[in-house]
Amino acid sequence: MHKNLVNVFGLLSFCHLSHLQSTPSLKMKYIDIGANLKDAMYEGFYSSKNQKHEPDIDHVLNRAWNAGLEKIIVTGTNVEDSISSLKLAQSDERLYSTVGCHPTRCSEFENDPEGYLQSLDKIIKEGGKKVVAFGEFGLDYDRVQYCPVETQLKYFRKQLDLSVTHKLPLFLHCRNAKSDFIEIMKEYAPKLPRKGVIHSFDGTPFQAVELTDLGFYIGINGCSLKTKENLETVKSIPEDRLLLETDCPWCEVKPSHAGFAYIRTQHEKVKKEQWKPDKMVKSRNEPANIV
Repeated sequence: MHKNLVNVFGLLSFCHLSHLQSTPSLKMKYIDIGANLKDAMYEGFYSSKNQKHEPDIDHVLNRAWNAGLEKIIVTGTNVEDSISSLKLAQSDERLYSTVGCHPTRCSEFENDPEGYLQSLDKIIKEGGKKVVAFGEFGLDYDRVQYCPVETQLKYFRKQLDLSVTHKLPLFLHCRNAKSDFIEIMKEYAPKLPRKGVIHSFDGTPFQAVELTDLGFYIGINGCSLKTKENLETVKSIPEDRLLLETDCPWCEVKPSHAGFAYIRTQHEKVKKEQWKPDKMVKSRNEPANIV
């Protein structure tokens, strides 16, 4: 493991690329820096209210541990989700969590902004060492139907202000908002002792350089590997600034993605209607796919 990652992210670091296999019998070991394991898909609910199968998070986690994952960071996306993510993290020493409000959920602040911030603050304090990052939060201009730009910008800054007091690394979201996002991060970077990661990165090599020069890391998943241009960006990122995530149950590497040609490990999958405990669900990503 790169020592600077340990320094930045504390005990676990956001991504573990250590123990590279020196013999064929040794597996690579990983940390998934972003897994939405409290999503309803792992309870058997997909786009409808009809449950397609029994809850299977235990099977999903067992596949992850068997695939070589050492730790998984469960993503919190609002107050309620951060509480449940922390509860899941407390059930296993290999699980950790984040606390924050996703940009598409920022309208939740509006009824009681200070109360909402205090709730996030309380979860972080109560979580102790189980909470390893502040987030997921940031900007998302592709989905302003859920939260307008002005609201996103307001509570992006509010959460950045709170994050400075906790000195946690950040788990940041940026979709179609690179200009505003980078300008704000240039303003806040000097105040952030532990920086963090821009997850699900799909920007240009130049944008990646701007962010890594500020001290941030770049997180990649299937959404970072869609096009040939995406692959060129990933190739340009220094290894010691590159972190891995699944962002499951989304962001798998699909057959239509340019990155699919490089996949060497395939898992057996079935449709959700034909669910089996020892099989992955088609089109539902999970941590074991990080390999």
